[in-house]
Amino acid sequence: MPQPRMMLVVTGDDFGYCPRRNQGIVECFQAGGISNVSLLVNASAAKEAADLAKRHDIPIGLHANLSEGVPVCQSLQQVSTLINQRGVFQGKMGFRQALERGQLSMKQVEFELRAQVRLFRELTGQLPHHMDGHQHVHVLPEVREVFAQVMSDLRIPYTRVPMEAGLHSCPWLPAHLQRFYTQVEKDATDSIPVFTRYGIRWPDVYLGLTTMGQNMSVPNLQRALSHALASWPSGTTSSSASSCNQPVITGELMVHPGYPSHPQVGGCGEGPDDFSQSADRQHELSMLRDPSLLALYSQKSVQLCAFKDL
Repeated sequence: MPQPRMMLVVTGDDFGYCPRRNQGIVECFQAGGISNVSLLVNASAAKEAADLAKRHDIPIGLHANLSEGVPVCQSLQQVSTLINQRGVFQGKMGFRQALERGQLSMKQVEFELRAQVRLFRELTGQLPHHMDGHQHVHVLPEVREVFAQVMSDLRIPYTRVPMEAGLHSCPWLPAHLQRFYTQVEKDATDSIPVFTRYGIRWPDVYLGLTTMGQNMSVPNLQRALSHALASWPSGTTSSSASSCNQPVITGELMVHPGYPSHPQVGGCGEGPDDFSQSADRQHELSMLRDPSLLALYSQKSVQLCAFKDL
């Protein structure tokens, strides 16, 4: 059996978060380091990001946000279950805790998701070809059902299922991240029957949890790719692009390149977070443009593409 060929979508998340993020993402796309972006429509530089995507012909999808900043849906900005006393979303863990306590209205989740898709269309002139969740909220219990329903109604074909092969054999991940990623993986696994029922699609394999920020290196990316390729059943073809009897695997690598945000500049209505202001974003930008990584793609028969190419 010949070595499988991988069609890999390298998605730059958080497009629109701030001007310096936008600048880094565009540079990364132009250098061949990413092949797709995911737009935060409630972020401070979302319009600039959408204009940049049009100007540079960057494939763009929706990074649906229920956990950071201010809702897009005006009726949810004053009083709703999705916001705290400061009028902003409840945060990565706060959203999850409120969900566990049964305090979130799924009808309000639906209103917000539909409002974000409408704003995406206003900004870009098109519906997103893929839609994922900021901080993986789209695979959470109950939310995933609403998410899949909205995608199905609007005929948005692709989402992200964050289950990464090799996740549990990474000694460099601190315990708190291992716990969080393990829960994300469980939620993603439980989402598969829901997404399947609604006819939503996703790439065969996913990478990106083990290679975020300072953990991104060419050896770590090579390791993640090797685990992904090894995890897929031998001889399976998943794409109409398969030719010459060479099996094809589709994949998504989630990344967060950019330049560090200036303090108080950016974010989704409450300023940029610590990760955005750290050197981690620029480190990812450097790694993704590293010639040795681009050579590795060629060596491993990895072809970068967009969701619309799958």
